[in-house]
Amino acid sequence: MSGDWNTKYGTRRVRHDPPTLEEAIFAAIGITDDVEGQAEIASALMGLPYDEVLAEVKKTARVSARTGIATRVIAGEQGAQRSVVVERRVVRRILPTKRTGT
Repeated sequence: MSGDWNTKYGTRRVRHDPPTLEEAIFAAIGITDDVEGQAEIASALMGLPYDEVLAEVKKTARVSARTGIATRVIAGEQGAQRSVVVERRVVRRILPTKRTGT
């Protein structure tokens, strides 16, 4: 089916958004934990140069390390898998608001 087609209610269009680099990096993170491997996978998916993708993967790794959320899958003795989610609490800082002088 093409991007446009006619129905009894009028012309319909399908919006097609190509994948973004962030989505490719997210997919690569799900495949491997190695930063260089993630960059190789994401660059192959997007068709971009390895060095450009490696810089973005390192930025993403720094941000995810700061947030402190990690999920690991652990296999038990009988081979059943269970997920363990590790979260770091973020300290909420209250910023003083600027008061207007009256």
